Amino acid sequence: MQPTTQPLIVPQQFHGPPRSGNGGWTSGALAERLAAPDSPVTVALRLPPPLDIPLALEESEAGLAATLDGRTVAQARIDAAALTPVPPVTVEEAADAQTRYAGFAAHPFPTCFACGPDRAEGEGLHIFPGRVAHDPERFATAWTPYDVTVPIVWAALDCASGWAAGVDERPAVLGTITAQVHRLPAVGEPHVAVGALRGSEGRKALTASSLYTAGGELLATAEQVWIAINPDDFA
Repeated sequence: MQPTTQPLIVPQQFHGPPRSGNGGWTSGALAERLAAPDSPVTVALRLPPPLDIPLALEESEAGLAATLDGRTVAQARIDAAALTPVPPVTVEEAADAQTRYAGFAAHPFPTCFACGPDRAEGEGLHIFPGRVAHDPERFATAWTPYDVTVPIVWAALDCASGWAAGVDERPAVLGTITAQVHRLPAVGEPHVAVGALRGSEGRKALTASSLYTAGGELLATAEQVWIAINPDDFA
């Protein structure tokens, strides 16, 4: 494999745990390098993504890998999977669900770029999914983006699903995410992110999430695998 010319860097701003990158943002930044518009891309995170350190990118028939000192940090590939979106809710229902966000009371990583309640306005996404009143199997949050990029959309999809996995009671980090972005959201306009738990296997929680406009247009959808961890190992 030959390294590509431009390394991948995860800036400190986009951390999830304090010392490593937000899994969704990192995955989206790597997936964006594949240049596969509107195709599902799967990214597997092999190590906690380091912050502010250039990661070499290596191409192969299997896709694209971000590496550090010869070790694979994350690996991306185009996927033919047919993703099943989580059904939408209205902005009003999402805003109501947000009031039940468990992360306000207990959060393993309260400064997480996407869902950390300790992030100031304009410094984090404020993705705060709570249980939907009429369907507690779904989690939802209203979201008005102040900035929009492919990695930011992946970060929103990431943390929209994590709370459906119950990370407040069983801390976990993203292991694998398959996402498809149809269209980027509009800055300054209200959107809805929804997530759901679809199964579990030992330490793994299988989730899904989707992003919609206020009018119900599907913008992006994803399926994830979360891995239960000891948060002290990531502090």
